[in-house]
Amino acid sequence: MRKGYIWKRLLRSVVSILVIMLIVFTMVYTMIPRDNIFFEDSTYRKLGGKSDDKTEYVYTTWEKLGYLDYVRINDYCLTLYEAGSPEMIAAIEPDSPESRDFVEYYSSQGYTIANYLKSGRYYAYKDIPVIKRMASWLGHLFVIDTPWSVQDETNPDLERSLRFGTTPTGGLALIGSGTTHKYLLYTDSRFPFIHQNIITMNFGTSYPTYQGLDVLKVLFQSQGTEVKRPVTFETGYEAESGIIFGSLKYKSVLDRMDMKKFTDHYANYETQKGQPSMIGTSFIMGLFAMVLAYVLGLPIGVLMARNKDKFADKLGMVYIIFIIAVPSLAYIYLFRYLGTTLFNLPSVFTTYGPEDIRSWILPIISLALPSIASLMLWTRRYVVDQMNSDYVKFAKAKGLNQREIFSGHIFKNAIIPIAQGIPASLAACITGAIITESIYSVGGMGKMLPNAIKQYNNIMVVALAFIFSTVSVLSVLAGDIVLTKVDPRISLSEKAGRS
Repeated sequence: MRKGYIWKRLLRSVVSILVIMLIVFTMVYTMIPRDNIFFEDSTYRKLGGKSDDKTEYVYTTWEKLGYLDYVRINDYCLTLYEAGSPEMIAAIEPDSPESRDFVEYYSSQGYTIANYLKSGRYYAYKDIPVIKRMASWLGHLFVIDTPWSVQDETNPDLERSLRFGTTPTGGLALIGSGTTHKYLLYTDSRFPFIHQNIITMNFGTSYPTYQGLDVLKVLFQSQGTEVKRPVTFETGYEAESGIIFGSLKYKSVLDRMDMKKFTDHYANYETQKGQPSMIGTSFIMGLFAMVLAYVLGLPIGVLMARNKDKFADKLGMVYIIFIIAVPSLAYIYLFRYLGTTLFNLPSVFTTYGPEDIRSWILPIISLALPSIASLMLWTRRYVVDQMNSDYVKFAKAKGLNQREIFSGHIFKNAIIPIAQGIPASLAACITGAIITESIYSVGGMGKMLPNAIKQYNNIMVVALAFIFSTVSVLSVLAGDIVLTKVDPRISLSEKAGRS
């Protein structure tokens, strides 16, 4: 396996992701009416018949979401006069010389000029091309935190520095001042034990659902009620709190409680909740379902192959045909009924919550059912193919017994294509399971994408499309790499197999 080939494959993967994102941006920002984003917006509905306020809100929101560039006559006149001055008040009126200049200038720049219905004052807007929107989104995707990240006019004497120290919990840390995060690098007892805030990803702010929250926070923050513990803050103040000190971020205006707890402006923080995050819930459920599928699917598939056309093989084929023929919605409901009736397990995840292992049993097994059938079918097929190969007949002629032939040759070769699919199966854990999570009311990722589409949360749709496509595309490359580790005879090289 050549490193140059891997880099070429990575480059192709990046190009594939960019093509996917271009398609997503085109669909989201051109094929879906932009007015639809306000269907779930309570603030928009509250504006009622206030036409000017509604117009202002609509165009400001569209600008925030990257649809267009929006300029008001007020913004134009602020560059000429002081806010609130008599000249400013006169300049924003429709018949003023400044308004005529505004219309002339922005018309020449390709903007569309319009008037507020009530006041008659001018505003201008221009759609942003899809390519430019995508480039802007990608350009702000990664954020590097430096001592010059915070620009706060109310705190001109803000120190800008980096130093080594410790967190209030005793972990080693790289501490910043003037940075967005206080602890840029720190250690604690939470996996993976070493954490960083130097480079973060910015997927934008969710809208209209989860309004005001960063998309990453929606996906990755823990859920449920705050888990409080005795905490001693930097000032020595002691209280019960679920604060995560590693999440401390700069806050411009401090209230009384902030000053009681903290010695500086780093007073914004997240708290530890009692339930896993959405993506964490789906990953836990998907991971255990995947393990269960491989633990059961592989040996049963091998057993079917070794007993081809016998009772064990026929019984396994009945299960495979059942899973293939019956809609997943039907057999999951059937399995849920059997689980709740025979074993008194909860019918929905929320009955006992994620803290109780009983909540996970039915969703995990239901999610594993189709994967078990698939692995049984393909393992059986690969093993049967290997059993009929010429090298097996040659091994028998040499005097090797059935066990030696099977463990040393047949299974090793049959498992190669199965192993290639492991990274893709692992990647699928992140995307969640729409049907399973819906039936069992699991608060995971499975419902996020369809809900975001239904609620016109375009920022969330774009972010999820990027996450899912990146994970899926890279899992294909990871599968090929796994293939070379399982079978060294396979080479990832463009010249492999050429004379």
